[in-house]
Amino acid sequence: MGFLSAIPAGLYAFALRIRHLLYDSRIIKRYRSDIPVVCVGNITVGGTGKTPVTEYLIEKLGRDYTVAVLSRGYGRRTKGYLEVGTNASFLDVGDEPKLIKRNHPSTVVAVCEKRAEGIARIRSEHPEVNLILLDDGFQHRRVEPKVNIVLMDYTRPIWEDHLLPWGNLRDLPSQMHRANIVMVTKTPPDITPIDRRIAVKSLKLFPYQSVVFTSMVQGVPVPLFPDAEGLVKPGRNAALLAGIGNPRPLAAYLAERYDLKAEWLFRDHYVYKVRDLRRIADELASLPEDTVIVTTGKDAVKLCNRKKVPAELQRRLYRIPVGVAFTDDDEKRFLRLLSENIVSRE
Repeated sequence: MGFLSAIPAGLYAFALRIRHLLYDSRIIKRYRSDIPVVCVGNITVGGTGKTPVTEYLIEKLGRDYTVAVLSRGYGRRTKGYLEVGTNASFLDVGDEPKLIKRNHPSTVVAVCEKRAEGIARIRSEHPEVNLILLDDGFQHRRVEPKVNIVLMDYTRPIWEDHLLPWGNLRDLPSQMHRANIVMVTKTPPDITPIDRRIAVKSLKLFPYQSVVFTSMVQGVPVPLFPDAEGLVKPGRNAALLAGIGNPRPLAAYLAERYDLKAEWLFRDHYVYKVRDLRRIADELASLPEDTVIVTTGKDAVKLCNRKKVPAELQRRLYRIPVGVAFTDDDEKRFLRLLSENIVSRE
């Protein structure tokens, strides 16, 4: 299987090299905005924690800038530029933009597959915006960001991975040279100094690049339907329902704190069907009565339609907030580096 996957992976690598060559040689021209664009991206398919990091940046950069977020809106059924409203359907704007808008209703959030066009529309329709966060735009080289922040999941290091379809890399590891800051996410909170040094050395970065380490901080689960009749309170027993890129760290976290009775795992950005939820409701019958179902914020925005969610699930569904925590003194250094890169002339 590995050999068969290596052949298309090699062809994919060749196509990527040609594409990057066209941009690097400026045969294909790039768009640069008149205001700073901070790109949050990765070279791995899903699961690195871009949305929590984007929300962290909204909060931190929002102190000094009027921030807008531009995303492709992966998996949406619409095309072109669309501003995300607080009541927008995730089917129209994508699950991650919907989640960001729900958590930050005063922030301009827009989706557009053509990022340069999306930036221009934001500038035209929201002249008060003076910084744009480009969510998941590292591969979209048409736009030239002021700052590139590239995320890598510590539990899935790129030096142990391969290009699609052999592995989970959607871009060449050598493209990491375009990152101003590499953020290693999902780092164990007790990571040792020597493990940090090994990770930094394995990334093979250049002197002009910086590395910071972060971990995902899980909050207290909150009910998805707080008014559900007979709401089941969190106790000892829990189950996981998730359609995200890498659910293993969350599953491990829950297993440490609960008796994890079941896991219903779906592919990233999965749109839950009525039959999926009915099956889960049926399987709940074999679990203890106090079992709560923990899901992610990204999944929660797809489970809010009460007409599709069985009553038994409504009283058991809890979403778990996720935040970003830096190891050691990396946060101060990260914010300083970010500020310096934003205001730099180059």
